[in-house]
This record gives sequence, C-alpha cells and structure tokens, in this order.
Amino acid sequence: MSEPLRRTPLYAVHVAAGARMVPFGGWEMPVQYTGILEEHRTVRRAVGLFDVSHMGEFEVTGPDALATLQTLTTNDVAAVRVGQVQYSLFCDPTGGIVDDLTVYRLADDRFMLTVNASNIDTDWAWVTGHSRPGARWRNISAETALLAVQGPRAEALLAELTDADVKSLRYYHFAEGAVAGARALVSRTGYTGEDGFELYVAARDAERLWRVLLDGGRPAGIAPIGLGARDTLRLEMRYVLYGNDIDQTTNPLEAGLGWVVKPAKGDFIGREAIEKVRAAGIRRKLVGFEMAERAVPRHGYRITKDGHRIGVVTSGSYGPSVGRSIGVGYVETTHAAVGSELAVEVRGVPHAARVVKTPFHPSNVKKS
Repeated sequence: MSEPLRRTPLYAVHVAAGARMVPFGGWEMPVQYTGILEEHRTVRRAVGLFDVSHMGEFEVTGPDALATLQTLTTNDVAAVRVGQVQYSLFCDPTGGIVDDLTVYRLADDRFMLTVNASNIDTDWAWVTGHSRPGARWRNISAETALLAVQGPRAEALLAELTDADVKSLRYYHFAEGAVAGARALVSRTGYTGEDGFELYVAARDAERLWRVLLDGGRPAGIAPIGLGARDTLRLEMRYVLYGNDIDQTTNPLEAGLGWVVKPAKGDFIGREAIEKVRAAGIRRKLVGFEMAERAVPRHGYRITKDGHRIGVVTSGSYGPSVGRSIGVGYVETTHAAVGSELAVEVRGVPHAARVVKTPFHPSNVKKS
C-alpha cells in the first residue's frame, strides 16, 4: 500500500484558488493555476509567487558542524561566510549524486541545509549516518514553510513588506528579519533565472504571508505559479532537477557540476571516485539541445545519431521565452560539442536537433 501524499501548509489555499493538484516527489502540489504559459511569462515579465514548502530543511550546530559538512558535501563549506549561501552536492563513495542542496551559514558553528522534497528521508539518514559526535542535527522540515518571490518586480514588492535590506542583499546571500510581521530568513536565491527571493518562515505563518504577498503584489501583476512553469523556467536556465537530470548514477563531472567539487579542501565522501573519473575523462556529458522541427522532447526519449542510440533526454519542453522546443540530455562525449547534429525520437520517430550553448535564456539575477 502506497504512502499518502504529503501536503504543504498552503494546500487548502491552492485548492481554493482552483489549482490543479498533482503528485510530485511524495507531495500533492499545484502544477498550474491559469496555465503554464501564462504563469511562465508572469515570472519573466512581472513577479510570481511559488509554494516550495515541500523542500526539506536540516539544521546542524556544534563544534563539529563545519567538519561534518566538509565530509558530507563536495563544495568547500569553509569558504562560506555568515550570511552567505552555497550550492553543493552529497555524493556517495562511487561519486554518484545522493542529492543537490544549498548550505546556509547562520553562524560560525550553525548551518541550515535545504534539500529536495523527494529526498528528505534519504538525506536525513545520510547526514545523521555520516555525522561527527560534536555535530547536532535537527530536521526542521515540518515546521518550516518556503515561499519564493521571483521576477523583475520581486525586489520592489518585497522592499515594501520587510525590514530586511533586500535592495543591498547580494545574490546567494541572505538576511534575517520580518516580512509582513512574520520572522523570516530572506534569501536572494531562486530556481527561475530571474531576480528574486526565497522566504523561510514558520509553517504557521505561511498562509497569512501568502495572502499578504498576493495582495501587496497586485499592482505589480503578481500571480501564484505552479510546478509546471517552475519546470519550464528552470529548464530555460539549464538548472538540473534531481531525479531527472542527476541521481545516484550520475557523476558530477558528466553533469557539468565540476565547479561545485573542490578536491583541494581535503577528503569528502566520493572524492576519490570523482577524481578517478576526472583523470580518465568522462564518457558522456549533459548537453543542451534545441529541436529543429515541431516536436517536443520529454524525459526518457532516445537521442540518436544516424539511427544509433547515443544518449537520452533527461528534461525537455517547449521553452516559452525562447520560442522553441528545448531539452537537456546525456550524450556520448564525441557528440557533445556545440553545433553537433542529433535526433530525438519522439514517439519512435526521429526529429532533428542540434547541441547548443546554454543557458537557453539569459539570466536576470542581480549579482551585485
């Protein structure tokens, strides 16, 4: 018998708004409200509000917190200052990706990790099973809600509602303050390629804050955004999705994530295996491609060359902001160069495609 789907603190709000709810990573989530295309364009042109409370949050404190994270993650946590966020990976001893995550340094010996919704239980077992004695862990996922405000008008909207200095907040940095009276961690991060913020608040404050943001953002054209548009937005930026583009069979180097692997920091789980692959060279590579014909690539479709299978699509869709069908997938490295001509089998019929430079759409995040 399957486990019942989990629900975020905003489930009733989504249903009342007429959202179409779907299973996602063990959760019942809104895939769209008015339509994916319209919601996508709202985020690119104005401001969108996302419920991402299904994501998991862990807190680790104590004298061994930093050392434990250095062992668990591929990036160099010691380089992270208080108030800064870092993107990183958990890898297993074979170099496979257990999850991708963000690390928040709250104090010298206090950190928060944000992990993928479908991996909360797996990641919790992973971090507690590889922890040092002087690191104390708390799973704060159930008590934490996460709202994302994304789009070119996000800063102006949030500046009216918070005492945090969001205008001076740099990309991948955070501040703690109040948003509409609710205590929040305000992070200049996101998964859309647009400027914006992610707001960590107590679950009990989520519904009121959601309504305040929608009311306050009405003049700016705010709208609630579902998982469908979230996926097309992140695909245009070539942001990877765990379970689609990366998983435990994926080495960070072939996924283009070598930039978050820092072997010089010292030993960490998976370091030796990843370095062996680096020395030998990767055999496949995650590439971006665009379709030359009116066909939409989807996860699992075969990528071919002259009738021979050379890879597989991991994510694909029509890209509303780029006006064509796009995708990412793993191909043999001999076919991974920009400009390489390929084919994607859509319902068994090959359709012409070409490897292109990514991201497909320029980033509009505020980096300074």
